Amino acid sequence: MESPEAVFEPILPMLAKIAASLPEGAEFLFEPKWDGFRAIVFRRDGKVLIQSREGRPLDRYFPDLHEVFLAALPEGCVLDGEIVIATPGGLDFDALQQRVHPAASRVTRLAAETPASFVAFDLLALDGQDLTARPQAERRLLLEALLAESVPPIHLTPMTTDRALALSWLQHFEGAGLDGVIAKWADQPYLPGKRAMLKVKHQRTADCVVAGFRWHKSGSDAVGSLLLGLYDEHDVLQHVGVTSSFDMATRRRLADELQPLRDNALQGHPWAGWAEAADGGPQQRMPGARSRWSGSKDLTWEPVRPERVCEVRYDHLQGDRFRHATLFLRWRLDKPPSACRYDQLEVTPPYELARVFSQR
Repeated sequence: MESPEAVFEPILPMLAKIAASLPEGAEFLFEPKWDGFRAIVFRRDGKVLIQSREGRPLDRYFPDLHEVFLAALPEGCVLDGEIVIATPGGLDFDALQQRVHPAASRVTRLAAETPASFVAFDLLALDGQDLTARPQAERRLLLEALLAESVPPIHLTPMTTDRALALSWLQHFEGAGLDGVIAKWADQPYLPGKRAMLKVKHQRTADCVVAGFRWHKSGSDAVGSLLLGLYDEHDVLQHVGVTSSFDMATRRRLADELQPLRDNALQGHPWAGWAEAADGGPQQRMPGARSRWSGSKDLTWEPVRPERVCEVRYDHLQGDRFRHATLFLRWRLDKPPSACRYDQLEVTPPYELARVFSQR
């Protein structure tokens, strides 16, 4: 029976839920987890649409990829993948974020200076025919055939059925900027918007200084998130991220716990001057800086004397800050804030990104 015609409308990507370890069994396909912008690429009627994870167009931010897709992809195909910026030092997520800028001239300049790449990992339509109902393993074979002759900046992600090899990817690929491994059921159809895959990410812990907090959206009787800091080699407390994984009872209890630390908190506070610096200053990252990413979001915060230490779980360090929000584990009342330093964090050995691409 012939497949129905593909619908070239915005489609929510299939997502993954976190797993503690890689699953066992012959029914799984394993792929590296790329750290970039999720994108679905539509090629139809002589045009290209690059759609974000939220269903918004990305073409104006990646004109270099738009032209590549127009020239390299056949009519009637839809690809799911990740936009990344590959450098000799690995993936550069900061450079990728710089692309989302309102000024077309800046985007054009950055497209020339830091060109983007696209890593494909699923095929949703081919020759105008919808493939989403077909098994993942079949879609993978069709994707491999489609991209057999592809050249950079279009890449086909590596895939394996060998769990031991996937475990080695989990260990080594982080050094190239990747942040885990994805496990997919071989017989599974594509399920838009559903968390129908598994992702295994690196899990590490760090002791951080709590130097402030933000109120919860419900009001000023509950803490929304704690602002975390680490001391650098110059003994400057850098803002490294937040932790916000609390239930409402804990949020209200935190508001009471932190109240004594709010007294005279700005006197000598290491982040007291953030409001005068538009971007937190060139030497120190601070929690109140506005950016194009925050938009109208309320980033006001309440300082506390940096005297409390908490242990958090994190998965990935991007530069000198946590890539994602961390998970609060416990207070460390036995540890002085001065001991919360960058040098406690695990250093990931570098890994050549070219070696990742070569394993396709």
